[in-house]
Amino acid sequence: MRIGTLKETYIADAALFDSRTQKVWLAVGAALLVLFPFMASDYWLYLACLVSINVASATGLNILTGYTGLVSLGQAAFMGLGAYTVAVLETKVGTPFVLNLLAGGLVAMLGGIVVGIPSLRVKGLYLAIATIAASFIAHFIFANWKFTGGTGGLSVPPAKLFGMALDTSFRLYWLIVPVTLLMLLGAANLFRTRVGRAFIAIRDRDISAEVLGIPLLRYKLLSFGLSSFYAGVAGGLWAYFFRVVTPESFPLLMSIFFLAAIIVGGMGSILGGILGAVFMTMVPELLKLVVDLMPGGSELTVFLSPVRTVIFGLLIIGFLVFEPHGLAEVWRRVRRFFHLWPFRN
Repeated sequence: MRIGTLKETYIADAALFDSRTQKVWLAVGAALLVLFPFMASDYWLYLACLVSINVASATGLNILTGYTGLVSLGQAAFMGLGAYTVAVLETKVGTPFVLNLLAGGLVAMLGGIVVGIPSLRVKGLYLAIATIAASFIAHFIFANWKFTGGTGGLSVPPAKLFGMALDTSFRLYWLIVPVTLLMLLGAANLFRTRVGRAFIAIRDRDISAEVLGIPLLRYKLLSFGLSSFYAGVAGGLWAYFFRVVTPESFPLLMSIFFLAAIIVGGMGSILGGILGAVFMTMVPELLKLVVDLMPGGSELTVFLSPVRTVIFGLLIIGFLVFEPHGLAEVWRRVRRFFHLWPFRN
């Protein structure tokens, strides 16, 4: 049982992975991610890519809501900004996909900073309403501006790497998953810096943070910008994955989806964003598989679909009632139990 770690320098104390056990599990996880696409079917590769995109966007929202305490219902709109930026650059300019993804993130970041301006005056429900207004404005732009293709949207050519088109789930896996891992690494390191600690101070008590010398407007806008950058990159990955972008691709319901993901997973935790996105993406698919395996399930799909939705909703409510800290806290309790179990009477 690990009961403590002696750290003799500040660098060791600030290390992201501070034990050999963590490094071993990290290596095991990396090996599994490398082997997975060679063993999985197209269906599971599709789900793996979709989960990775959702993890990236949920992590961005967790930076804003979970760590900074600013509620947003505009994550889908920022994903849309990133997706449309990638689609326009890919179809009309032909720049490499790396530049397209970065541009999508930067455009979304600018949009997030503009939306975040009211955050100095309002917060909570009022800020959430302001971000909803941003979603409607973004939808109007997507549907009515000519360069976005109007209501018909835009078709996106496949990304290319060394002349090879990334047009299958297997090939896209090697683009989407590494980008998501880099974004997770960046988020994990962010909260070991002065900027990340300022975000947490604002979340805990913004007045006290201002007294301590933290400029609220600057850091709130920075949080909005970083969150939107993550959403924009995730939207760009979404565009390359589905190969078509329309105004209906990023509804308000998608923003609610990501907010539910970080609540179920655990706000203020990188692991919570991962677990929440996996839960919200995979549970409906698993419920569908259960229904299909039932006798006569394929014929009863139409009738059992509302039942699946109700069960899914009850699971979310169950987490809110019985474990408000989310799946991340459940995981921590499981770890503590198995670490202490051999020593219990």
